Amino acid sequence: MGQEYSIIDKRAIKYFEEGNAFLHRKQLPEAQGKYQAAYERSSDFYEAYLKHGQVLLSSGLTEEALAVTLKGQSRLPIKNNDFFKGKLAWLEGEIYLSQGAFQKALNTFEDNQPYFDDNFLKSDEYLKKLQQLEIIATGIKNPIDISKKKLAFPLNQFKLQYFPVLTADGKRLFFTKRDGVSAKQNEDIYFSDLEGEVWSEPETISTLINTSYNEGTCTISADGNLLIFTSCNTPAAYGSCDLYITARLNGDWQSPVNMGTNVNTRHWESQPSLSADGSLLFFSSNRPEGEGGIDIWVSERLQDGSWSKAKNLGPNINTKKDEVSPFIFFNNTILFFASDGHPGFGAKDIFKSTIERNGFGKPINMGFPINDEKDQLALFITAQKDFAYYTENNYEHGKVDSSFLYRFDFPKEIDLGHELIVTRGKVINEETGEAVEALLSLIDLDQDSTMYNFKSDGKDGTFTMIYPDIKNSGLYVEKQGYMPKIFNVDRDSLRNKEGFQIVLEPIAKGKHFIFENIFFDFDQTVLKNTSLSSLKKLHKFLLDHPKVSLLITGHTDNVGKNSYNLELSLKRAESVKEFLKEAGIDSQRLQIEGRGAAEPIRSNDSEENRAFNRRIEVFVL
Repeated sequence: MGQEYSIIDKRAIKYFEEGNAFLHRKQLPEAQGKYQAAYERSSDFYEAYLKHGQVLLSSGLTEEALAVTLKGQSRLPIKNNDFFKGKLAWLEGEIYLSQGAFQKALNTFEDNQPYFDDNFLKSDEYLKKLQQLEIIATGIKNPIDISKKKLAFPLNQFKLQYFPVLTADGKRLFFTKRDGVSAKQNEDIYFSDLEGEVWSEPETISTLINTSYNEGTCTISADGNLLIFTSCNTPAAYGSCDLYITARLNGDWQSPVNMGTNVNTRHWESQPSLSADGSLLFFSSNRPEGEGGIDIWVSERLQDGSWSKAKNLGPNINTKKDEVSPFIFFNNTILFFASDGHPGFGAKDIFKSTIERNGFGKPINMGFPINDEKDQLALFITAQKDFAYYTENNYEHGKVDSSFLYRFDFPKEIDLGHELIVTRGKVINEETGEAVEALLSLIDLDQDSTMYNFKSDGKDGTFTMIYPDIKNSGLYVEKQGYMPKIFNVDRDSLRNKEGFQIVLEPIAKGKHFIFENIFFDFDQTVLKNTSLSSLKKLHKFLLDHPKVSLLITGHTDNVGKNSYNLELSLKRAESVKEFLKEAGIDSQRLQIEGRGAAEPIRSNDSEENRAFNRRIEVFVL
């Protein structure tokens, strides 16, 4: 038995079925013509209005789709029309959503709810639509006060430019440039510098990076010296698009290297986002092991510089649809991404998720008008939290026709966690003045956890660190063969410091360093838990240098009797020695001494200065 229709006109039905055949072959204009012929032949052929309107909507022809839908509604009889009234009203609401006419859409869905089929009202499709409508209603009632602005010339001079990325100082903008949508027009990475209030003429990043293949969607470390980007259809690729990595030495980008099979597969990998310290890489991939569609994955940079096997971020972030353009904010605690799988305003919306101890928190829609009916992609928020940059696509007939770079003042009401500190400087060898490639670690002393690892440049010793402003943090500078340097961010005034020169001493007898971030309660000898990070670093130093023996020396301020202070300083040094012994260090390598208040490094005329004098020092024997 054939398909049953609302009409019996065989010629009209024939047109309709021919339209279905064209639609099956993706011949959309031909399908539209047949559906139109069907309802012009039989004006009460409601299935034809529906199909024609749906095809027009999927082709991006929203005005034409609305005209057909309204025409179909005008043909409905006054009575006994609930089924098609509900179907056409649903399509009308979808058209308003795609146009961004949100209030009209809300009214249409609400007014016609009685006409929707009872089984449909119980379906997942309907329940998801209710979620979307609730988000839209809340969003347009409580809009975020922003003003989106298209970046002025000389930016946005190409047919397509997308995926903006900035250095930590906000002064250099990288983006992907393409002259058109044809397969003949390749992607390249371009950059522009902010000169006062004006962006410079965009330039190609490097002839070593941009080739005759497609290169784009890049990410850069906070210091601007490590770049990861996408390259497609290259001879050395594992899949259609792979991720490549390159470093900048003495101002020049080196030859890129494929990131290997721990990151890349025979599928599509793209849209990387590197954490500020270069330790985590988030990216998008359509590999089949995920939740479905395109998912977001993460790989961790290991101590030897290689990258771990990529892991899927899991169902809290990824859905059966697409999650793309991840961006990890500079404080390493908030992930932004675009998705059409989580409830939103339509197309792809931008969401944020806070990274917690047990994974990722529930994604939160960024709200209206950050999100609207269009695709919002590739959000990038500056370290200073002043601007958000993003890409907005324009469509013709349902396909991307052009894309441009926009920005807006980032709303202060959106919480981005701790404020960020920037510290810049260089690490040099005390004896030669030459640059040292050292590891700089930012430690949360209260949690005994590493927030960031950075490296100074081996050529000039420079480094840029961006890290969250937490109450109690330490900076540890380490290099094999050198005495470590330990700082307390607050006490040593490292916040937003420029030109910070760190001098490392080669290990030699008599060399010493102040063992910062070792804490005791007043008049006590028991180590506080906040000392754990420093103790572990000293333990590691001794493991890395097995021939080194140490003298651990305790010091106090001048409050109290000399004899008491001598005993107190000795017992505090003993506490450090006992920790190292219990951690497996041979006691023969450890000597202790208490010097009381005899060797102050500051005058004891204030509590701040006395705090500096209460210290542990470590000498090489």
